[in-house]
Amino acid sequence: MRLRTPSRPSRPVRRALLGTTATALALLGAVLWFGFPYPAVDPDAVAARLEAEVRRTYDEAGLPPGSAPERGPIGTSSCYYRGLRYLAHFDRPRPDVSGFTLSWRTEGVSEAAARTGLERTRARLTAAGWKSGWEDGHDPGAQFEHPDSGDKVTVDWYGTSGATGTYEVSVYAACGKLPDGFDPDDRAPAASPPAL
Repeated sequence: MRLRTPSRPSRPVRRALLGTTATALALLGAVLWFGFPYPAVDPDAVAARLEAEVRRTYDEAGLPPGSAPERGPIGTSSCYYRGLRYLAHFDRPRPDVSGFTLSWRTEGVSEAAARTGLERTRARLTAAGWKSGWEDGHDPGAQFEHPDSGDKVTVDWYGTSGATGTYEVSVYAACGKLPDGFDPDDRAPAASPPAL
């Protein structure tokens, strides 16, 4: 009995396989070089989200009346190239991608009030699925990260004068692709202080 040798694919099938393989390799090479793209962001929506979170965190802290925060402006943070391209540009942040930050602080807060505020924030965020990051083993302080958005909330207290210290809430938004023509230095929206 004579065994049949498998037949070779026809010429159009070979061309299709070769084309598909070449496309897949080119796509893989692009992903390795450029990395996955940053998600597009609306800076005004990010600013509103950060302000709402910092306000909510301050409100739940229940700081004594008259503890108006010193509020910082919405700031930006550097973001870098992804993929292997990072190796060629590790020293230069991308001008079209940015993270955002907002910090409010209040001086003259007791350690007990800071611990109470931190525990209220911890309870709310962990119940909402946020993951706990670092914790300060000595002074009240912790960071929480949202599992989907990558947003982070940091609550920190550091003693400055005897029994009181500075209570600070910082909120960070993960890096995102900015709209064309957006200049963070020209348009950084200012956050307003909470109503006390």
